[in-house]
Amino acid sequence: MAGHAVVIAGAGPTGLMLAGELALAGVDVAIVERRPSRDLLGSRAGGLHSRTIEILDQRGIADRFLSEGQVAQVARFAGVSLDISDFPTRHNYGLGLWQNHIERILAGWVEELAVPIHRGCEVAGFEQHDTSVDVKLSNGQSLRAEYLVGCDGGRSLIRKAAGIEFPGWDPTTSNLVAEVEMTGEPEWGIHRTGLGIHSFGRAEYEIRDGEVVYLDRGPIRVMVTEEHLGATTEPTLRDLSKALIAACGTDYGVHSPTWISRFTDTTRQAAAYRKGRILLAGDAAHVHAPDGGQGLNTGVQDAVNLGWKLAQVVKGTSPESLLDTYHAERHPIAARVLRTTMASVALRRQDERMKAVSETIAELLGMDEPRRRYAAMMSGLDIHYDFGGGHPLLGRRMPDLDLVTNNGPMRVFALLHDARPLLLNLGVPGSIDITPWADRVRGVDAEYAGTWELPALGVVPAPTAVLIRPDGHVAWVEDLPRQGLADALTTWFGPPTRG
Repeated sequence: MAGHAVVIAGAGPTGLMLAGELALAGVDVAIVERRPSRDLLGSRAGGLHSRTIEILDQRGIADRFLSEGQVAQVARFAGVSLDISDFPTRHNYGLGLWQNHIERILAGWVEELAVPIHRGCEVAGFEQHDTSVDVKLSNGQSLRAEYLVGCDGGRSLIRKAAGIEFPGWDPTTSNLVAEVEMTGEPEWGIHRTGLGIHSFGRAEYEIRDGEVVYLDRGPIRVMVTEEHLGATTEPTLRDLSKALIAACGTDYGVHSPTWISRFTDTTRQAAAYRKGRILLAGDAAHVHAPDGGQGLNTGVQDAVNLGWKLAQVVKGTSPESLLDTYHAERHPIAARVLRTTMASVALRRQDERMKAVSETIAELLGMDEPRRRYAAMMSGLDIHYDFGGGHPLLGRRMPDLDLVTNNGPMRVFALLHDARPLLLNLGVPGSIDITPWADRVRGVDAEYAGTWELPALGVVPAPTAVLIRPDGHVAWVEDLPRQGLADALTTWFGPPTRG
């Protein structure tokens, strides 16, 4: 039986990102993916949020995505666009890029890291033991792993087979989304009627002066709210035609679909992100309406939170209890996403009372302070893990500062490319000794004379040293007199090495 330290079920964005994180840490990881190739039909997600772009920048691969996508202001809540161009981040924008391209670029990176991907088969079951998991594949073969991670979507077999509950709320609305040809030309953009929301746009587009400009060629992407809820069969061209006629009075001569898919606002979250040697990430752990484009981005961020922790446990650097912090940190983040998307769905209903509420919300979001708070939330820039009280940086993303180091100018994110923890000393050079952790944590003396500013919070006091986890979140901030560094190093990166 072939073996790997970690087996990941699913080669979507979450599974690919997790595989890359584990490979950077030197962990033997393999992916099992039911699709026989990278080709992805029915792509729903259309872009990356600011924080996700930052995460990719932390690994040195953001430019691969930026070179193919369309930079735009993509943060939205309840149909209201939220501009983040004044936010203190190098990436104060989102990126329009279809999921099939996102997956292709991530898969290329993962292949460079020599991660094997078993395509054309899927996990058919597993048996969990004290020290391993036997993974049965649909092709009759088996793999043995120390840990199995389900990144296999909202209908996750891994989650179901592990017996992890998936509580939440049933759907209230159903939509069809498709890529088609039309003999007629619909009005481009997003439209709202008494039936619900629908939109039309070319699959190929450009962003010019902040506006979407569709090209005059190529297939049309259409989304339409269905008149009735409850269909469970695979959607057909006839279903799409009926839905368009009900919503728009015409189907615009729809024909030649490349793909048609159905989604609802079903909202559920796994009760636990870990059960023994089984872990969940991405849609396997949480499903919700696509409002605000939160799904793909939340999944990628799950992967980056989990990857370094799982690597340290596999390598014996940290105790297995470190994996419990994955659920503790990420479960509340997804719970907030569920709440936000449910609110957004409710606010797009078109009865007069909800229209009044929506108009009131839009008026509030036109004010600077609410705009900043909601924009930071919808772009992933306000994520705060609760490490207790202390400096405002603690538990939040580290800003990508332009530093001066002994090796010349250096960005913080460049120091995170290899996914190693970083102790950044901005005080007296050589004044912090991390020798007992030097095999795991990089220490860098640097200078930074600028302002420290966080999205939504504003300017914060300049620290003299920070401990940064591989996911880019701050695990310790130096207070005077210096306290707690050894505890923080041990908590996150294992006990000291005894020389």
